[in-house]
Amino acid sequence: MNRLQRWRHGPWAVPAVSGALVLVAFLAARAIGSDAAGDALLVAAAVVAGAPIAVKAVRALAVGAVSIDLLVAVAAAGAVVIGEHWEAAAVTFLFAVGHALEARTMSRTRSALAELVAVAPDVAVVLRDGEQVEVPAGAVVAGETVLVKNGAKVPVDGEVVGGTGAVDEASITGESVPAEKAEGDRVYAGTVSRAGFLQVRATGVGEDTTLARIIHRVEEAQDARARTQAFIDRFSTWYTPAIMLLALAVGLVTGDVVLALTLLVIGCPGALVISIPVAIVAGIGRAARDGILIKGGEFLERSAKIDAVAVDKTGTLTEGRPHLTDVLVLDPALDRAQVLAWAAAAEAGSEHPLARPLLAAAADAGLATPGLPESTEPVPGRGVIATTGGHRVLVGSAALLAGEGVQGADGAARAAGELAAAGRTPMIVAVDGRVAGVVAVADRVREDAAEMVRRLHAAGVRQVVMLTGDAPQVAEAIGRATGVDEIRAGLLPEDKLDAVRELQRQGRTVAMVGDGVNDAPALATADIGVAMGAAGSAVAVETADIALMGDNLLRLPEAIGLARRTVAVMHQNIAVALVTVTLLLAGVFAGGVTMALGMLVHEASVLVVIANAMRLLRRNPASRQEAAGTGSSGGASGLGAPGTSGSSCVTSTTSPIPVTSSRNSTTSGGRISRGGVADA
Repeated sequence: MNRLQRWRHGPWAVPAVSGALVLVAFLAARAIGSDAAGDALLVAAAVVAGAPIAVKAVRALAVGAVSIDLLVAVAAAGAVVIGEHWEAAAVTFLFAVGHALEARTMSRTRSALAELVAVAPDVAVVLRDGEQVEVPAGAVVAGETVLVKNGAKVPVDGEVVGGTGAVDEASITGESVPAEKAEGDRVYAGTVSRAGFLQVRATGVGEDTTLARIIHRVEEAQDARARTQAFIDRFSTWYTPAIMLLALAVGLVTGDVVLALTLLVIGCPGALVISIPVAIVAGIGRAARDGILIKGGEFLERSAKIDAVAVDKTGTLTEGRPHLTDVLVLDPALDRAQVLAWAAAAEAGSEHPLARPLLAAAADAGLATPGLPESTEPVPGRGVIATTGGHRVLVGSAALLAGEGVQGADGAARAAGELAAAGRTPMIVAVDGRVAGVVAVADRVREDAAEMVRRLHAAGVRQVVMLTGDAPQVAEAIGRATGVDEIRAGLLPEDKLDAVRELQRQGRTVAMVGDGVNDAPALATADIGVAMGAAGSAVAVETADIALMGDNLLRLPEAIGLARRTVAVMHQNIAVALVTVTLLLAGVFAGGVTMALGMLVHEASVLVVIANAMRLLRRNPASRQEAAGTGSSGGASGLGAPGTSGSSCVTSTTSPIPVTSSRNSTTSGGRISRGGVADA
C-alpha cells in the first residue's frame, strides 16, 4: 500500500475532502456569486462527512444502542431538509475532525504498545552444526544456542552460556542503564546488546517470550474498561435518547425546527465519551514504558485509592541473598580463617540456603577447603553434622551442640544470642567435640528500600506494613533500616492473608507486594496484588494486578502516583465535558448559540480533554530525577555484610539485616510498632 492509499484509508481523509468542499463552496458563493453552486457543494461536504457518521449510527441501532452519531446524523439531515446547508456541512465536518482527532490521539496514547511491537526482533543468528545461520526469530527452537553480537537485538528469552556483555533492558524493565550479563544470567527478547558478545541458550521463543506476554497484557489492559468508564457508558445510553426526546418536545412546543436541531447537536457529549478512555490508555501506556504493567483501567483506578501497602521482606525489602557478616573465634588454638574454613567444609555437602554464603565467603577469602565431606547428616531445625578429613564438624544452633555433648556450648550460645539480638543469623561451629567459633550471616536491605517507603508516604500512602515469617528481632532490624510503619513477624502464609484482611476491615485499600509464591493468598486477597521483578515470569505477568518488571522498588510509588494522576485527569475531563454541555444548552435557550458554533465549542472541548490526557504521557519529574541517578538511596547504604580482607573475615561493626534460619531460631506471630515494642 503506497502513501496515497494509506492516506485514503486514514482518519483524516474524510474531514480533508469535506473541508475542501466547504472551502470551494465559500469561494463559489463569494467569487462567482453562485449561491446554487455553493449550496450544492455544502450539501456534498455534508454527505462526505456525514455518511460515515450515519453508517455508525445505523450499526449502533442494529444492536439496540442509541449513539451520539445518531444525534449528529439526524441534526445534519434535518438541517439539509430545512435549507440550513452551511449548518449541516459545518456540523458534519467538525464532527469528522473530532473523530479523526480521537483516532489520532488513541494511536498516540497507544504508542507504548507500538514501541514494544517495534522492538520485537525479526531475525536470529543460531549456531547449527558449528555454523552461524540466520533464521527468523520465530523459527528458533528452544534449547538452541543463539549468538548476540554488539548492537544486535536479543531474539529470544534465554540464559547466557558463554561470553559477557551489557544489555539495554529498557523495553522490559524500564531501566535506562544497561545490565551487565555473564554466564548464568537471564536475557529477554527485544532487549539490545550494547557491548560484548553473548552465547544464549534459548528458553522462550515466539509467543512464549516475556516481550510477547507484555505486549499481550498491555493490549488487553488498554482495552479494559474502568468503573468510571462503565458508568459513563451507562450514562450515555440514557442521555442520548433523553436529548432526542428533549429536542422533539422543544420542536413541537415552539415550532422552531432549527432550535430543535441545534439542541441535538449541542447535546452531544463528545468530550465526555472520550474523556475516560484517552486517560486510561495514556496512563497504562506511560506505565508500560517505565516497566510497570497494569492489568487494566479498573486496577489503575483502584490503585489511586491505595492508602496501605503490605510488603514481603525477603527478596522485596531485602536482596534475598544472605552474606557472611561475622566470624567469632572461641578456640584460642584457631584463627578466623580456620573457623571459616571448618564451617565451609562442613557446609559443602549441605543443601541449606545458608551454606552458600559460607562457601562464597571462603572462596572470596582464598581459603582452600576439601571437596565434599565423607558424610553429611542434616539435623532439621538445628544444623548439620559432617565428617570431613577425618574430623567431625558441627555447624548449627546451641541445641545441636548441647545434644551432641560439645564442650563450651554455653559460652557459644551467649555469643550467638548477642549476634541474633543484633539482627544476624548465627551458627556455632564445633570441631571434634570442641567449640571453634561462631559465624553469622545476614541478608542485605535493598539500597532503595527506605527511599521507597518515604516516597510511598509522599504519594499519600498512610501505612506501610512489613509482613514476614522471620523472628521479631530480625524484622525489627529491617524495620529500623527502612522506616516502615508497622512490622508483623513470625507469620505463615495464612497469617499474611489475615493481616491483609485486617487492614481491609479497618477501611484501608491495600496493595500487597510479594513474590507470588508463598504470598499468593495475600496477593489474591489484597485490593491490588503487586509482583516484584516479574520479568521472565509468565505467571506474574498474567496474574498480578500490577507487575513491576524490574527489581527497582521505586517503581511502586511511581505506579501509585501515576494512578492518582490518571484518575485526577479523568475527573478533570469529566468536569470539562459536563460544564461545556451545560453552558451550551443554556446558551441555546438564551439565544446566540447556533448549531455550527455549538459544534465548534464541542470540538474545542474535545481538544482540551485530549491535551489534558496527553500530559500523562510525559514522564513524572521524580522519575526523570531517578533515571538521571540523582535519587536518594534511602540511607540504606552500609547495611549488610562487610567485605573480607586477607584470609580472614572480621567481625562486622555495621548493622546488617538478617535472614532467618530454621536451624537456630523459633518464631511466633507477633506485631512490632515503629518504636520496636513487641505485641506477641
